[in-house]
Amino acid sequence: MGQTLAEKIIARAAGREHVRPGEIVTCSVDLAMMHDSGGPRRIKPVLEKLGAKVWDADKVVVITDHFVPAVDVQSAEILNLTREWVVAQGIENFYDMQGICHVVLPERGHLLPGMFVVGGDSHSPTGGAFGCFMFGVGATDMAGIVATGETWIKVPETISIDWSGKMPRGTCAKDIMLKLCASLGMDGGDYQVIQYSGNVISSFDMAERMTLCNMAAELGAQTGIVAADNTTLDFIENTIGARPEAQNWHGDADASYRKTLRFDAGALIPQVAAPHSPANAAGVDEQASAKITQAYIGACTGAKLNDLQMAAEVLAGRQIARDIRLLIAPASVRELAQATKDGTLGILLAAGATLLPSGCGACAGYGAGVLGEGDVCIASTARNFQGRMGSKSARVYLGSPYTVAASAIAGEICDPRPFLDGGVL
Repeated sequence: MGQTLAEKIIARAAGREHVRPGEIVTCSVDLAMMHDSGGPRRIKPVLEKLGAKVWDADKVVVITDHFVPAVDVQSAEILNLTREWVVAQGIENFYDMQGICHVVLPERGHLLPGMFVVGGDSHSPTGGAFGCFMFGVGATDMAGIVATGETWIKVPETISIDWSGKMPRGTCAKDIMLKLCASLGMDGGDYQVIQYSGNVISSFDMAERMTLCNMAAELGAQTGIVAADNTTLDFIENTIGARPEAQNWHGDADASYRKTLRFDAGALIPQVAAPHSPANAAGVDEQASAKITQAYIGACTGAKLNDLQMAAEVLAGRQIARDIRLLIAPASVRELAQATKDGTLGILLAAGATLLPSGCGACAGYGAGVLGEGDVCIASTARNFQGRMGSKSARVYLGSPYTVAASAIAGEICDPRPFLDGGVL
C-alpha cells in the first residue's frame, strides 16, 4: 500500500523507506524555529543545565514577534536575552522585529517541500502550506531538539479535506476554516494530519494556503499540509532565486486515509465565530447587528498582504464608524512595505484605521490594542478564547478581513458582500 505525503516526509526524516500510522519513530529535524516568547528564555536554562549547545546553528531560526516592540522593562529584557543568546550560539538566521514568525519564516526562504520542521508555537502548522511536515512543540521538547537535532513522533493518520467548486464573492480561506471549526469541532483533527485538496485549494495563492494550514491547530490537528504544486514552486523561486525539486512530495494514489471529507465551496457564505471559540462559527447573518467597539486586522492568520488587500477592497472610499477603533497590525515589515507600495495601506489609513507595529500584538494579548472591560471586538485572528486579547469580560468575534472591515464601517457585525458590490455606503 502507498503512503500519504505526511508519511513520506516522516519516513525520509526517520531514514526509513516506509512508515505506518501508529509507529513511533525518531526523526532528524531539518529546521527548528522559535520565537522570543517560548524560545531562548525558556531553553537557555535547560541547555546550560545539561551542558549542551545548539546542534547545528544553520538549522535554527529565531524570530522576535511577541514582545516587539518592547512596551515595558520585562519585555525589553526578554528581547535582549534573545539577542544575546543568538550571538552566543552563532545563529545567523535571526530576524529581529521583522514580523510574525509564521510569515517571516517562509518569506525569508526557509521552507521547502518535503522538509521535517518543528516550531515553538502552536500555529507552526502554517509551514504545511509549503509541502512541509511542520508542527508545534513546547519548550522542553524544543530544548531536546536544539541539543540533539532529533525528535520522536508517533506517525499520524491523514484526514483528507476536499474543497471543490467556486468560491463565492466575499469569502476566503478564513471562511473555510471557520466553517470547518463549526462542522468538525476543535478536536475534529484528533491530533492527526489534515491534508487540503480540491480545485479551490489549487486555485489559492500561498497566503490563503497558509491560513488553511495555520488553523489546522484550531481543528485539533497535529498539522495541516498542502501538496506542493507550481504555485508553491513559483513562490519559493521568487523568494530564493532557485526552483526546488518537488515531484516526489505527493501522496501515492493508493495511500490510505483515515477519512475523506468533501465540501462544496459554492455553498459557503461569510462566517463569523461568536465568543469564546472558533467552533462557535455560523453564517454572518446569525451574528449580524452585534455592536462592536473595536475591529482588529492582525495576526499570522489575518494580516498578510492579501488580507490587507481584502480589507482595503471593502474600505476604499468609505469611513469607519465614529465610535469604532479599527487597528491594523501587518504580519511582517515586508508585507507592510508591499501594502505601502501598492496603495493598500493608504486606503486603510484614509478610512480611519490606526497602524500598529508588525508582530503578534493584541492577538496574543501583548502590546498595543488589547481589549478593556466590556469591549466587543471582531478580529481576523485565529482564536477568540476568553481573555486572550485582554480583559476576560471582553467579547471577541472572528471573521475574514472582508467581514472585519465591513463591520468597522457599520459599527456592528455585518455581511461584507453588499460593500463589495458597491452598496451600503
